Amino acid sequence: MPSTTGVVIVGGGVIGCSIAYHLRKAGVPVTVIDQGEIGAAASSAAAGLLAPLGSLAGPGPFADLLLASFAIFPSLVQELEDASGIRMEYEQTGALRVVRNPRNVPNLRKRMKAWQPLGLRMDWLSGEEARKLEPTLAPDVCAALYAAEESQIKASQVVKAFAQAAANLGATLRTHTRITGIQQQHDRVTALITSLGETIPCNQLVVASGAWSAQWSALLKIELAVIPQRGQILALRQPIPPLRHIIFGEAAYLAPKQDGTVVVGATKEEVGFNKQLTAGGVAWLLSTANRLIPSLEQSTIERMWAGLRPKTPDNLPILGPAPGWQNVTLATGHSSVGVMLSAITGQTLAALLVTGVAPELIRPFALVRPTDLSAEDAHGEW
Repeated sequence: MPSTTGVVIVGGGVIGCSIAYHLRKAGVPVTVIDQGEIGAAASSAAAGLLAPLGSLAGPGPFADLLLASFAIFPSLVQELEDASGIRMEYEQTGALRVVRNPRNVPNLRKRMKAWQPLGLRMDWLSGEEARKLEPTLAPDVCAALYAAEESQIKASQVVKAFAQAAANLGATLRTHTRITGIQQQHDRVTALITSLGETIPCNQLVVASGAWSAQWSALLKIELAVIPQRGQILALRQPIPPLRHIIFGEAAYLAPKQDGTVVVGATKEEVGFNKQLTAGGVAWLLSTANRLIPSLEQSTIERMWAGLRPKTPDNLPILGPAPGWQNVTLATGHSSVGVMLSAITGQTLAALLVTGVAPELIRPFALVRPTDLSAEDAHGEW
């Protein structure tokens, strides 16, 4: 495909905006369309953890994809902050995966052994060593795995930075525009039809609609098995002394943020498009946080919210051409690692759209793919 051909991206979250930014860097005309505000859905709800280990069962195509994206972030952050003028609060805080019950120590050691070929630095710590590193940890923490390179970022600022940088390069961003139909000629989408009856010409279409992507199944006559998964999250005021590292434990995480809060997440609930908070979800987050960091029991609750992750049956993204279509590309299903995968998704999908050839890194994630790509529905980023 010639690089002068325009692209319409439906979905203004971190994935859609990253693709738009990378396409504009390549000189491709881009329009991003969102049914709400840019970045107002999952991208702004995420905790912004750049901690790949918890989402991986071991080496494989998904590990290659996730670690490639993780490696891009340090340089991408500087590039995006310069291009957008938006600070993203990136910091390499390091992460501790902790165990309170001695019976669970062998499982953590097993996971460490599976992760060792991935190349990230890991240190095994006793409970005492872990508390020297993070004094706020509970006294019954008996072992921990420390990954010094794992990082975090402010998710809402990431999507804003991608969007602003893309706009500064000439991308068009359209909000509150709902797509209800398509026009086609044979196996090409020629235009999108909005709820107001407006027709938007389309040379290339990218579906990056997150949890709402399955709505394209009927329009495109393909099965997009993407469902919403609710994640409830809360922010507590930092205890004294403050938490310094990301803590993973008992299926939850705690992440200290630069605004003086500790973000605690997250539930994983398949309840449709319901974003309401529940007493049970909040109670589980609070009780787990208090068990891991007892001093949080005295902390005030600063805010609580929920987001909808785009979940696929195998917890892996869908990246690449839509079967049966000449000019439709899929970029969805990133589940709880959308922010972490945004860097490599934007880069590789832009390459696919410019050259017409899918980079090797994303080929395993086509809509029809192998059954085992080594993902875990583990911590993710939120």
